Amino acid sequence: MKVGKNHSRRTMESLIIPFFAAALLSTVCSAEAIQNGTEQNAFTPDLKAGDYVWQPKVSPEGPVAIIVSLSGQTLYVYRNGVRIGRSTVSSGKAGHRTPTGVFTILEKNEMHHSSKYHNASMPFMERLTWDGVAIHAGNLPGYPESHGCVHVPLDFAKKLYTVTEKGTTVLVTDDKAAPGMSAAQPGLLFSVQEGQTLAAPASDTAGFVWKPEAAPAGPVSILFSSADKQIYVYRNGVEIGRAAIGGADAGRTYGSHVYAALAQKNPDGSAQWNALGSGDGSPAPDIQELKERLIIPAEFLAHVRETVTSGTTLVITDHPVNQTTRSGPSFTILNTSDP
Repeated sequence: MKVGKNHSRRTMESLIIPFFAAALLSTVCSAEAIQNGTEQNAFTPDLKAGDYVWQPKVSPEGPVAIIVSLSGQTLYVYRNGVRIGRSTVSSGKAGHRTPTGVFTILEKNEMHHSSKYHNASMPFMERLTWDGVAIHAGNLPGYPESHGCVHVPLDFAKKLYTVTEKGTTVLVTDDKAAPGMSAAQPGLLFSVQEGQTLAAPASDTAGFVWKPEAAPAGPVSILFSSADKQIYVYRNGVEIGRAAIGGADAGRTYGSHVYAALAQKNPDGSAQWNALGSGDGSPAPDIQELKERLIIPAEFLAHVRETVTSGTTLVITDHPVNQTTRSGPSFTILNTSDP
């Protein structure tokens, strides 16, 4: 059958118009996928998808720590050990699950676009891993639906961006319960028993490594790995020190826990700390018992105490510190290496 020109034109239009309509709809949907969010009163117990709370004035200064509860689909922000914000999130869906672990913010970009997912917009991006996991503004349907990132409301993303910096500690956990603020004194963990000596770390014959010039400024994170029997000190996401630890409980299983140093000091001059949360729901270790059993080189201890300020983060974990692989069931510890 012979087809006329008008019929051909109509046939072509019937193909082209839906194509451009679909493309336009896709563009609109992409724009709508980033939600502004709704700020709620601080006493609102249950937040709905897109809701958030922001109270930076309750703790105006100090380093920031972030905890993301995947089970609770909630993000918590602490400054100087005090909670200043919380927000609903949408984390990675099945097949693209957001990795759990302890991270530092590696990079920040207000107008970032994904190099992995069709140049998708990722406003106020705060990178957690070099393979594409980040906190950024996005869609919040009330359940996990991202490709691994942690989506937050746009308004909240803007506010969060103003209080974080490269090196800020982020804990991503499966623990559903809201992180507690129970009093703790992990600072007492840094004690030395007289007359005790330690085998030096493989990288240093003096028993410890201390290179503060590698990162002269920035937020400090102290990590005690019972798997490695070592303590690591990071500043601005860069390792500035490490030491082997000894004692009866050096290799004991504790779970994974995060603490923040407070401005208040103990009578001996050490910082007071608050427990922010657990990586696996396990109970907090007995810090007093650790104080009595762990052994740390005295000189290294003195250096560490000099770096501790209000808001410094302490992480206790059973996982080995490995910057290139995930340890345990998808639990990453400070994956800071840039490939």
